[in-house]
Amino acid sequence: MIKLFRSKIYIALTLMVLVLFLGVLGYRFLSDFSWLDAFYMTVITVTTVGFSEVKPLSIEAKIFTVFLIISSVFIFAFAISVITEYILGRNSLQLLKKKKVKNKINSLVNHVIVCGYGRNGAQAGERLNAYKRPFVVIERNKEVIEKHEADILFVEGDANDDEVLKEAGIERAQYLIAAMPDDAANLFVVLSARQLNKNLFIISRASLITSQKKLELAGANKVIMPDKIGGDHMASLVVMPDLITFMDKLSVEGVHTTNLEEVAIEDFADQVECNSLRDLNLRQKTGCTIIGYIEPNGNYIINPEADLQLQPKSKVIVLGRPEQIEKLNEVFHIRQ
Repeated sequence: MIKLFRSKIYIALTLMVLVLFLGVLGYRFLSDFSWLDAFYMTVITVTTVGFSEVKPLSIEAKIFTVFLIISSVFIFAFAISVITEYILGRNSLQLLKKKKVKNKINSLVNHVIVCGYGRNGAQAGERLNAYKRPFVVIERNKEVIEKHEADILFVEGDANDDEVLKEAGIERAQYLIAAMPDDAANLFVVLSARQLNKNLFIISRASLITSQKKLELAGANKVIMPDKIGGDHMASLVVMPDLITFMDKLSVEGVHTTNLEEVAIEDFADQVECNSLRDLNLRQKTGCTIIGYIEPNGNYIINPEADLQLQPKSKVIVLGRPEQIEKLNEVFHIRQ
């Protein structure tokens, strides 16, 4: 539609230039005006401003002027209508696009809200896409939004604004990631989000060690320091490079694939009798291996025994190749 409008604008501009060109030639040769006088006469004629002629016109020049006025009125009217249609149509498309995004956001439940789509926010978005977790990004930079709006749900505005958080569905969200580069901005977002949703799990980015405690007091469940993690990671590559590279492979197998999965015991309980890890028999059914167990109180057990008794509201950490994880989700009908 935009391309159609643009082609009409090009036609209108071409006709306007053509009528000016013909007007200048007509006055130049019919009335023997100078080029400047011919241009002047053409402008005052097509714009119908009513100024007097440079000098009296011949009968031929008067007839030419009548046709010039009539043709210019229609051409300029056409140009104005095209430009108006283009502007209104563009605004209408933007409104329709925003309404469509708003409807999609309003339909989300237990989704993730990412505040800020810089380096850390974009990385979080990539991993959420890999795990097929629905998320909404709050971003105030229009250039960033226009660059990625085809693939991501954006809410334009300041994440510190309660109305913007509500527009992103803060009351229905399950997680919030405060990924802005400024610790103070993240602190205000955490405070606002915690007031709007008491059950929200909040993860915040921090640059300074002194900000970590403040963010936790404000209501953040987890505080991540990317700079500290990066330094630890580089040092670990010196001490045990192969192990760290292997761990990187586990976490960044691909943008659209995963090889680690966290599964609630309730996802298995309705389909198999699972009193212990051995009863699940995931290795034989899917090829996946259970490498961790999370107790209801949050205690982690690494490499649990096969006879470990399962408890309600507990979880297992499963390792497998992407195709094995996909088979796990299919076999046990696990909603991603």
